[in-house]
Amino acid sequence: MFHSLEKADCILVLGSHDDRVAERAAELYLQSYAPLLIFSGGIGVLTKDWTDTEADRFAKIAVSKGVPMEAILVENRSTNTGENILFTRKILEENGLDPKSFIVVQKPYMEKRSYATFKKHWPDKILMVTSPQISFEEYPTEEIPIDHVINIMVGDLQRIKEYPAKGFQIYMEVSDDVWDAWKRLVDLGYNKHLIK
Repeated sequence: MFHSLEKADCILVLGSHDDRVAERAAELYLQSYAPLLIFSGGIGVLTKDWTDTEADRFAKIAVSKGVPMEAILVENRSTNTGENILFTRKILEENGLDPKSFIVVQKPYMEKRSYATFKKHWPDKILMVTSPQISFEEYPTEEIPIDHVINIMVGDLQRIKEYPAKGFQIYMEVSDDVWDAWKRLVDLGYNKHLIK
């Protein structure tokens, strides 16, 4: 979303299968963008083979990068983006915290959906969204090959288009050329993560 980051009350990291999301969050904490780091994520579709929850794994990565454990909150029950927001809200309330501003960290192609979901559930908060600072060409890895990335991106774009009507997120415009590209990718067989 190309947000310019400013200091915030906390950094909220939405769980995923990409450890670079945790590394980006740790980097922001260590650059003093916020005094609190929240990791949110249980076991999801893409992490069902992990032994740790997404949040616990990400918290370990942050600590290994130099983030003190006392600056971290862990929400490790959520299984989708909506639950990330709702369960994080609950854990903050349980700890007597009411942050006004957030930096949300997620994968690059999930920035818009993360923003839209957060704003649906928490419209009164100041929100900036960011992700690992890498290009599309650099994004695929041995663990996350290009076919996998494209399948997930196609599914994510479908959710951006369809989830507002289900009440899961606010409306985000999808231009005709982007939607045409989505249709072409689906026709080419990139349909592994589509909503059934």
